[in-house]
Amino acid sequence: MTQSVTAAESPEPVRETVGFPTFSPEEFKAAFRHHPGGVGLITAVGPDGPVAMTATSVASVSAEPALLVFSVSEISSSAPALKAAETVVVHMLRAADLPLARLGATSGIDRFADTTLWHSLTTGEPVFHGTRWLRCRIVNRFEAGTATLVVAQPIQSNLATDESDAAETGDGLVYENRTWHRIGEHSRTD
Repeated sequence: MTQSVTAAESPEPVRETVGFPTFSPEEFKAAFRHHPGGVGLITAVGPDGPVAMTATSVASVSAEPALLVFSVSEISSSAPALKAAETVVVHMLRAADLPLARLGATSGIDRFADTTLWHSLTTGEPVFHGTRWLRCRIVNRFEAGTATLVVAQPIQSNLATDESDAAETGDGLVYENRTWHRIGEHSRTD
């Protein structure tokens, strides 16, 4: 059962949209500021060459069929190419990949200027060396506010599927409260 709060009872102003309260962008960002997100780097080939974007919105959707999702902000310089791409590469970044996360998050630079960091797959998509990645075909796109939600199906990867990878203790990279964090043995709570 949900509890209804009227505007008169609420300590904060309540904005209504079709009968439901809405959040300002600042309120929404504050709500998610302490909700860590895994960090991915999305790459594709656009009409003007390779593009990259760091994303904390990468999430698994389904194991059968294998599907993942990420969002592309309209303010990203990579948005037009990523929204038009038929395939992308989703790099699942670890703490050691922090320089790549920063590279994909920095505006106004040529993210592919250092050709020693990446190569193109035979299918054309750029892949950064030493990362774990999934090459995916785009299966759906949904406009959602100022972003596009992209659903993708993995079709190729360099990820291990044996127990050695599953047993590997964390060196995960997450973004929380505007800061990069390492997830590992030191951060276990059980």
